[in-house]
Amino acid sequence: MSDIQKKGLEALLRPEDSIVVLIDHQPFQFSNLNSHEPAMVVNAVTGLAKAAKAFNVPTILTTVVEERGGFLIKQIQDVFPEQKPINRTWINTWQDKNVTDIVEKSGRKQLIIAGLWTEVCVAMPAIQAAAEGYDVFVVTDACGAVSKEAHDMAIRRMVQHGITPINWIAVTSEWQRDWARVDTAALLVPLMIDHTGATGVAYAWEQQLLNTPVPAQ
Repeated sequence: MSDIQKKGLEALLRPEDSIVVLIDHQPFQFSNLNSHEPAMVVNAVTGLAKAAKAFNVPTILTTVVEERGGFLIKQIQDVFPEQKPINRTWINTWQDKNVTDIVEKSGRKQLIIAGLWTEVCVAMPAIQAAAEGYDVFVVTDACGAVSKEAHDMAIRRMVQHGITPINWIAVTSEWQRDWARVDTAALLVPLMIDHTGATGVAYAWEQQLLNTPVPAQ
């Protein structure tokens, strides 16, 4: 278990201490994704990527053997159009210095990971990074595995190593923390409409009602 893990308020995510690593959201990995509906994983990881950009949280994009496994999905690449994903041969991202050097140089210790598959390309770097002193969070709905059992067992395994499972909306909410932070709150409105399902639909409806003139009696 990481020796820097905090309790109480200090255990919550902060944008200035966070760094995100998105791992292998590629066609080959999606082709045998059976733990989740693939569209839900795409929605979650895209929401996470957009939130990271809104809060200026450094985000590393990485693929594995992309010439065979396919390019990073368009939904993520479109959030960071100028960023070329780091293409690895290592299955374990944390054994690729092209990735770990960026994380180390950032000085940030709250490491947020999402990827495919949970039991392989997420668990390996998460467990290694936790042992190296990072406070690791795995965004479970932005991950997926070859089966529900594989995903669940991977999360249970990682928890044994002090890793915190979380979903993308919780990550975003902890970064925001206070709706009085109006600069980032304004950026979250379109993100919420596009990616939070019924909550976004209800919010858009609410705005329609508030902006519809009441007929004169």
